[in-house]
Amino acid sequence: MIGKFFSATVLLMSIVAFNVEATPEIENFSGEVPVENAESLSVLTSENSGLNPGFTINPMKNSRPVLPGDPLPNMTAISAVVIEAETGHVIYAREAEKKMYPASTTKLMTLITAAEYGELDEIVTIGSNAYGAEGSTMWLENGEKISLRDLLYGMMLVSGNDAAIAVAEHIDGTTEKFAARMTGRARELGAKNTRFTNPNGLPDENHYTTAHDLAILAAHGYTLKSFAEIVGTKEKIVPGINAPRQLQNENQMLWLYRGCCGVKTGYTDAAGRCLVSAAKRDGILLIAVVLDSLYLWNDSVALLDYGFERVKSETVIKRGEKIKNIPVISGRRENVSVRATDEIVMPIFSDDSEAYKIETDIPKFLTAPVKKGEVVGKIGVICDGREIASTDLIATDDIERKSFFRWIFDGFINFVTGLFA
Repeated sequence: MIGKFFSATVLLMSIVAFNVEATPEIENFSGEVPVENAESLSVLTSENSGLNPGFTINPMKNSRPVLPGDPLPNMTAISAVVIEAETGHVIYAREAEKKMYPASTTKLMTLITAAEYGELDEIVTIGSNAYGAEGSTMWLENGEKISLRDLLYGMMLVSGNDAAIAVAEHIDGTTEKFAARMTGRARELGAKNTRFTNPNGLPDENHYTTAHDLAILAAHGYTLKSFAEIVGTKEKIVPGINAPRQLQNENQMLWLYRGCCGVKTGYTDAAGRCLVSAAKRDGILLIAVVLDSLYLWNDSVALLDYGFERVKSETVIKRGEKIKNIPVISGRRENVSVRATDEIVMPIFSDDSEAYKIETDIPKFLTAPVKKGEVVGKIGVICDGREIASTDLIATDDIERKSFFRWIFDGFINFVTGLFA
């Protein structure tokens, strides 16, 4: 009994120690504790960065080597990337395809898998594996009954490893089967260099991903309503056996950064400090990933600032815009114009004017009769071989079929014209 009490006490102290490091008091936040011999740089504020008013960060000089020409030399993460979520366009990358330990950023894929394969209002009975989970916890009790939705809040806000195990066992019976499902689904979504062996990110040499893969997965997550709602929540009260649980999100970017809407922190000795973060402004959603970072919040702010400086929204197709004239066979008119039914608004990248192309899918000709408003094709935006936006093309006029006498008359006119040509 004494041994159990001692172990629980040590575990609690380690969790508290981690939370102090990863979740500083937000009212007094002014960057992270500098490493030895670090050199101070210009202070970031809401005037010169995306920080919300009232917050400042003291950027620190990077003590790790970076390649010549890196536009963010003072970012300290070993591996990092920032992408535009809709297109998947990479705005910045550093060792983004390097296989890394993801720590608890793993849980964003656990959330995606649960949202796609589970029913969030189902009631989950907590088993002994979840109750005895090591590391960060939402303090689930053995035999406790709680909704899958509330487990996901506990997993994403306070990084409950117990919640992740409970989710996995509820959906697939074992964490191994669930992790295999996670891996398969991740690869379907384009995360080709990812393998999961557990749902919580505890160290395993066969459990790895890349910064780019995590960004791809997070971008997909934001297409799921439940994902966006959960990861964007700052605080949540969920039921408990003895008293309600008050959960506060460990992702300080939700408070610090303008437009931040998620996603997940992570830390182990093997992985270092990790964060997947997302921010949305003017209809543009950016996903930033830093893995094995010395200054977690600093690096993430720098990445998102860099991204937003290099992308803007632009209407590339206007509603009602004339796209083309199409020849009409057997019609009383020789052609009909087609127009776009809706506008297409796209991110435009200052560093890559050819990030995507516009393609039309319309026939070479139409055969009368043609009705006004009839859908005759579509126009789409293609990025990396994938259509990311499209709208229908419609005929702007009625084109009647020629009558028999019209055929005769037009034939005569063409004959006479030919004689005098």
